[in-house]
Amino acid sequence: MNTKLTLRLDSNLIESAKEYSAKTGKSLSRIVADYFEIIKNEKLKKETVLSPTISSLRGVLKGKNVNEKDYKKHLEEKYL
Repeated sequence: MNTKLTLRLDSNLIESAKEYSAKTGKSLSRIVADYFEIIKNEKLKKETVLSPTISSLRGVLKGKNVNEKDYKKHLEEKYL
């Protein structure tokens, strides 16, 4: 359900937003909604707590040259 929202902003900011809207082909409402989605997603990322096991795996493959082919080879060796 869409609900109306009134914003009070500096006139220069509004002009810049309108120019951006025209350049990108997005409505101002869509631009604001997209921004609110970004804020919501950032908040969710911060609230996500990783288990100690998952945290310990972070960065384990950094600098390694591993690809999907390597993974498939590993699975074949393990299960075939």
